[in-house]
This record gives sequence, C-alpha cells and structure tokens, in this order.
Amino acid sequence: MRSFKWIRLPVAILITGVILLLLDYALYPCTFIRNDIHAVTTETFDDIYMGTSHGKICIDPDAAGEISGRTGHNLCVGGEYPQDCIHLLDLIIETGHKPKRIIYEISPGYLVREKEEGNNYLLFYHEFPMSRAKLSYFMDAVAKCDFRTLFFPWYEYPISYELEKLPQTVRMKWNKDYSAEQFRTDAQVYYSSGFIGRHPVDPSTLTMEGLTPSPVSGIVPGNMENLRKLAQRCREEEIEFCAVTTPVPIPNLQAFAKDYNEVWAYLKEFFEKEQIPWLNFNDQEHFALFTHDITAFTDMDGHMNEDAARAFSRVLAGQL
Repeated sequence: MRSFKWIRLPVAILITGVILLLLDYALYPCTFIRNDIHAVTTETFDDIYMGTSHGKICIDPDAAGEISGRTGHNLCVGGEYPQDCIHLLDLIIETGHKPKRIIYEISPGYLVREKEEGNNYLLFYHEFPMSRAKLSYFMDAVAKCDFRTLFFPWYEYPISYELEKLPQTVRMKWNKDYSAEQFRTDAQVYYSSGFIGRHPVDPSTLTMEGLTPSPVSGIVPGNMENLRKLAQRCREEEIEFCAVTTPVPIPNLQAFAKDYNEVWAYLKEFFEKEQIPWLNFNDQEHFALFTHDITAFTDMDGHMNEDAARAFSRVLAGQL
C-alpha cells in the first residue's frame, strides 16, 4: 500500500502532462509561423530574411530572386526581436539547412522596447521541433515569462476562435498540412515564400493615429547586443550578414524627422563599427531608389501594398 501511494504522484503528473499536450494539440491554432518554421527546417535557401512586420509585408523573396537568381524565405514577423533571430538561426543550422546569407530588416520601433509578455514569446518557440536550439531558446527567454504561456500556450487566443478552428487545427496537424491558402483574408495573402502581400487601400483613409517617435534615448541596449550577437553568429558560421531598413512614408518621416535622423546616425555608427553592410532606404544615399509616396503603402507606418512590395524587393535585390 505504501509503495502504491508513492506511484500516485508521478502518475498524476504524467496524466496532467498528457492532458496539457492534447489541449495544446487541439487548441493552439495553426499559424503561418508554423509554415515558416517548417520551410526553413526542411529546405535550404540562399537567403533568409529576418526582422519585423515591415520585412514580412515589404519583402517578397520570389520577386527578389527574379533579379538575384537566389532562393529565399521570409522569416520576418511582427514581434520578432534579435533575441528570437539568434535561436531561429541556431535551429536552421542544427537541422542542416544553413543559408548563404541572412538579411536582417531593422525597424527603429523595435529598438526602443522590450520583447512583450504573452503569446509573443511563443510565436516561434511553440513551432520549434525538439532540438538543442529549442532548449536554449527556453532557457534564454521562455522560462522567464508568465507560467500560463508555458503550460497553457493557447490562453491568449479567444476560446470562441479556438473552438471554431478546432476541427481544422486538428486535421492540419494530423495530416501535416502546411498549405498557404488558409491564411488568405480580405486584406492580405500569405505566400509559401513567407511573404504577406497586402491589398491596396485608399490613401485618403490613412492617418498618423497610433504612431509614436522612436528616440535614440529610448534604445534598449539588450536589443543592440543581441543584434551584435546575431551578426557574430553568422560570421562564425561563414554566413553573410547584412541589414536593411525599408522605406517610410513621407508624412511619417516629416512628422518625426528629428528622431529618425538621430536613429539613422546611431545605426550608421553601430553598423560601421560592427562592419555590417546596411541599406537604409530613408537616408540621403538611398532615398531616391524607391518611392516614399503614401500611395505605395497600406498605412503610415510603412507597410507596403503587394505590388509596391514586389517592386521594392527587386530594387533591394539589385542593391544587395
């Protein structure tokens, strides 16, 4: 009887773990991040694009490939920080699909804030296969977050959404379905290259509401240190590394001209010190290479429409 009592605890832990895994399987939705991780861990690309939503919306690897002749995948997404990119690169290398080049899209807004709590921590980590990279990612970032993020990763998704998607979620995971069509909406299209093409909008409807400056004084040192580590990791692996900042609409540049100019100067000094090539399509040298007219964008923040993004990607490829 005494030995049976000792067995009950590990059995209870095992049952709890199985229940949590089943709930995660059924309730955590299939996202395009799942598709992106699958792509870069099962295929080898010449170029991998990392960075923020500006990179996701503004850079089409296929259009760039028309000029460069290189293959590529867009691994950018809103909420991605240099810290995440380090572990993403480690995973790609560990799975044997090391690229020739990493193009890092850098947006000033991501320099002046810390990585947010919540499911943002799981955007990529949740989709990592079991690996050394996943363990390192966990110790570096996920272990520090809200315990609900770790044990109940679906908790930040509305339960009504999860239940509605449940049959589709289970079916796609069971069938290992990574089709891109499911992510099409009235506003945008996700492509298997990782690029998201946004449909054009009426420029007269766009406002500056919600936009804030990104002053140099607010830059988080840890973000810059992680960016330096990412570049160093590439050097160690003999992977070419360069950075790019996509065009910003003229009204935005004018509204925050002082802050932008200070950030550009700060980044120029940083990249020169680290010997990292940087294409800033908003500085004097590169400004004229692509339009900054609001008609090319879907918001004042700098997310382009699909046609403009494809055209920009060709220009970017030519510069790279």
